[in-house]
Amino acid sequence: MKSLVLPLAVGLWFGVLGSGLEEAPAAFDGQSNGLVDQATHESDREEFDGVEGISEGLGPIYNAQSCRECHQNPDSGGPSQVAELRAGHRDARGRFVPASVPIGDGTTVITGRTLINDRAICPSAAFPKHEIQERVPDTESIRTLRMSLSLFGDGFVEAVADDTLRKLAADQCRKSGGRICGKALDVPVLESAGKTAVGRFGWKNQQASLLSFSADAYLNEMGITSSLQPDEFATLCDTVKDPESLPEGDEQADIERFARFMRALKAPPRDTALAATADAQKGARLFETIGCATCHVATLETAPVGSKVNAGAFTVPEALGGKVFHPYGDFLLHDVGTGDGIALATEEHFGRAYRGLQPSMEPTANRLRTPPLWGVRQRPRLMHDGRSLTFTAAIQRHAGEAAVERRKFIALSQREKQQVLTFLRSL
Repeated sequence: MKSLVLPLAVGLWFGVLGSGLEEAPAAFDGQSNGLVDQATHESDREEFDGVEGISEGLGPIYNAQSCRECHQNPDSGGPSQVAELRAGHRDARGRFVPASVPIGDGTTVITGRTLINDRAICPSAAFPKHEIQERVPDTESIRTLRMSLSLFGDGFVEAVADDTLRKLAADQCRKSGGRICGKALDVPVLESAGKTAVGRFGWKNQQASLLSFSADAYLNEMGITSSLQPDEFATLCDTVKDPESLPEGDEQADIERFARFMRALKAPPRDTALAATADAQKGARLFETIGCATCHVATLETAPVGSKVNAGAFTVPEALGGKVFHPYGDFLLHDVGTGDGIALATEEHFGRAYRGLQPSMEPTANRLRTPPLWGVRQRPRLMHDGRSLTFTAAIQRHAGEAAVERRKFIALSQREKQQVLTFLRSL
């Protein structure tokens, strides 16, 4: 099997082969990974791709009209060129505070959010005098863009046990003498009220489950409320009763179908022809030797079939359990010198009941989730803000916990650098 020579951690691969675990399916073929039958997967894809209208609850402030707008390269669920705008400031004590954004000519001030929505549903014929477009106020001195992420393979990521990520963080810190210490962040699981799990989705690891992630994105990106996120951040121009996404008859709620669609997505495949070249294989070994694989971990395992994850809310099914996959990421928060200064806003992602958690999220301000590199060849704009347009530029931006690894890359010969880049282009 040619694919067995492709990963960068050769020894780790031999351990995987001897473990009896099954490889997670990887392809951009639009087929279900086995979680559901193909007809169900295609029906869920239609829901994921569907354009939402005002009558369905869109807005009143929002970024996109469908999930696909932000996740579509090369197919539904992939990354895109779409970027979010986020803002906030530091208070007199130096603590991060989410932005306060006036709309409606100052009659309403939106608080508790870092996201600044790019679109609004009015002024309109029904509300000609309502000016509700959000803009970053001058008072919000911390500002950043964040690129949309790929969702391919996220069902396998969700099925990784919390303890696996906690152990990975502890091992990194111990083996590096405290220099590299990924943070496993416990966050509320919205469908398990009052319980938490290790976050792994979003640039700040703000969600641990794909159902919570769906509810978060539906509210913040499309302005559509659900049973898990029932409260709007703005009500001007809004004429649809909350929560807006509820089951109809025998139908499941939209957020449940979004989560099921993501869980059934296959992992991003390698460019096998390029990965089989001598340069790519040498580049993979160099990538590991200079230390990049400490955070861009080649291989992870999902929990056994029947395990409970998401604070007990989800039972790992056969299609996702007992699998090995190759994300080239650790799904932990790190400070590599590119932190955007935006701390996780608890009210924004978990609802008003969690407002009191805000001070505890201060350590996330300058940390970002290690972006998994699987499928990175589909991304022309790199890093969290999309400002790095080449692999070399992205590597050279690394500092903080990754400063040593950056220096080691710079010290490579020109041929060796090109081999590392060839490896990255194969992912």
